[in-house]
Amino acid sequence: MIRDLLGVLFADPFVVMNTIGLVAFALVGASKAIREEFDLFGIAVVGLATAFAGGVTRDLLVNRVPLALRSLSEISLGVVGVGLAIGLSVVIESPDEHPITLFSDAVGLAAFATAGAIVATELSVSGFGVVAIATINAVGGGVLADVLLDRTPFVLFEDFYASCAVLGGTTYWLVVAAGVGGSTAAAMCAGVTIGTRIVAVARGWTLPTAQTLESARDEVRNNR
Repeated sequence: MIRDLLGVLFADPFVVMNTIGLVAFALVGASKAIREEFDLFGIAVVGLATAFAGGVTRDLLVNRVPLALRSLSEISLGVVGVGLAIGLSVVIESPDEHPITLFSDAVGLAAFATAGAIVATELSVSGFGVVAIATINAVGGGVLADVLLDRTPFVLFEDFYASCAVLGGTTYWLVVAAGVGGSTAAAMCAGVTIGTRIVAVARGWTLPTAQTLESARDEVRNNR
């Protein structure tokens, strides 16, 4: 069975990563809407927006019809993720904070960062373009979800989140530039992204703010 799964991954890594990302992010987005006590329609809207916004933005940037509008299976995968979130909310409290949801978020981030890097590389964009599209694909859905939930997108002011996608996209570009196969690059991109995200959550990593740097400067001056 494991050999079959690896065969699928190495045959078309984009399909695998895109599938994982859609289900995982739909679950995460729907869980956030459930926490805010949205009705079932609102839950579905936020869940599907989280799943598709990054990929749609990616496709528009590379000048092609969004995949979400060309394949019914895309919507079906998103609906599966929303259904899983609703099911979790029935059996556990605070599904958005449950380890299952947090892990799904890390998996979705890694999957979409990899999917974006694959698409960008296939279109021969620059190294910066690969990293940028990988990051947009990974965090675009979360940004839209936060807008729908009437709050500032958290990737802009807290947590070590988008940075994980940047690291993953950079890894993909470097591995491909070194002449290694795309499937290996996809696996390494996903591994770096999910690995750094899990460690960041476990250790509470955040990026410094300007105020943090000012405080550090003042502390240095006071210790002189």
